[in-house]
Formats: sequence, C-alpha cells, structure tokens
Amino acid sequence: MIRFFERETAIVATIEEAQAHARMDLAACYRLCAHFGYNEGIDNHLTLMVPGFSDRFYLAPFGLHWSEVKASDLLSLDFEGQIRSGRGPVEDTARYIHMPVHRLTRAPCVLHTHMPYATALTMLENPKLEMVVQSSLLFHEDISYEATYNGFAYDAGEGERLAGFLGRKSVAFLQNHGVLVLGNSAAQAFERLYFLERAAQAQVLALSTGRTLRRIPDKVVAATAAQIKSGSQVDGKERHDLHFAALKRILDRLDPDYIR
Repeated sequence: MIRFFERETAIVATIEEAQAHARMDLAACYRLCAHFGYNEGIDNHLTLMVPGFSDRFYLAPFGLHWSEVKASDLLSLDFEGQIRSGRGPVEDTARYIHMPVHRLTRAPCVLHTHMPYATALTMLENPKLEMVVQSSLLFHEDISYEATYNGFAYDAGEGERLAGFLGRKSVAFLQNHGVLVLGNSAAQAFERLYFLERAAQAQVLALSTGRTLRRIPDKVVAATAAQIKSGSQVDGKERHDLHFAALKRILDRLDPDYIR
C-alpha cells in the first residue's frame, strides 16, 4: 500500500512523487543544519529511507558542504552499502553508522550531528540533559547515554552497537562525540534535533553562571511530558509538520535551489 505524504497543501499519491518530496525534505534538513550551525565542516550524516523500499536510504555524497546540498545530489544506498542511484563518494562512517541504525531500529530518518551545545554535554562526566527547562521535557525518558567513546565507526559492528544501546529511544548522546536523533519523518526528526540543541544550549548557559540548576518536580515533569504527547497536533496537523513547513519557507526565500 502506498503511503501518502503531505507537504503543506500538496497531497502526494505516487511512489515517484513521494521519493521526490523525500529528497527535498532531506535536502532541507542539510540546508537547515547549516543555517542553524549544526554542521561540522563536511562531516556527519543525515539519512532518510527511500519511500517504497525497506532497505534503501538517501544521503548526501561526501564532500558537499551542507549549505549546498540539493535534492538531486542525494545518493541512495542499500543495506549492503552499495550505491543504488546517484553518483559520489560515501564516507565509511556514514555506511557503518546509518546502515545498522536504519536496519535495526527501523527508523525512517536518522540524523547524526556534532552540533555545539548537545555535543558539549556529551563531553561532561555527567552528560545528562536535565529536566530543568520546558524544551528538555520533550525528551523525558527518551534519551540513551553511551557510556564510553569507542572511536570511529569503521565497521558495521560499531553501528550495531550504537543501534543496540539506542533501544526504543529516539535520541542517543554519544560520549565525547555528538548525537543521533531518530524520527518517523524528516520533519519529526528535525524537530527533535532543533529542540534538543535549544534545550542543551539553555542548560549550558545556565551552568555557565556557576549557580545551581532549579529542578522541576518529578510529578510535574511526567505530567508535562504527557501534555506534550497529547498536544502534538494543532487543528488536526502535527506540530512538527507545521514547524518543518515554516522552516522550509525560510529556505524558499534564502536558499530555494535545495529543491532542485
């Protein structure tokens, strides 16, 4: 059965259209990461499953700056690591992190960045994102924390290890490294990435004062997390879809060639 994909008011009903829109959404993720300063040079990786396939995902060829990625640039890679469409190099850690994570978690979208504030937390002896600001409550009981940095992912075993400790969580803090964020769509994954960095930024700024963090009572944390889940839609539309559409309108004004 073909899934339907919505981008603002357009209903996408064919696999070809769904694939074209998936490409545009992933290209938008790359451009938005560059816009917000989440990228680190040309490194790290953002991937999205190819509509119509259970073993194939899109990613940008290595060597492009994230600010120049276009929908037509994207490669598709299968779970054997073979390029199935497109041209360009694939960096080894993209293969060995994203193949196993997609395959074992079944997450449609996997975003891996070294964005500054979340990465700063991974450098601490206690890297925990504290439940001390409203944006952090989006991640209540939804973050896995890697205990030990294990070097570069130059084999599939490392990606399988990362997928294993993720479990059913949507976010992983990789010790001394960066973060992995999963989503059911590019819109949902980018929403999580965005608010994760905002929450980490607020925590780092608060800690920089040298003063003690004011804790939110556990009962309020749990109740607010439930409110977040129950209030995920506005007027029948997912908040993350509305947010992503707004962000793409920024790109439409500033970097419209991402859709090409």
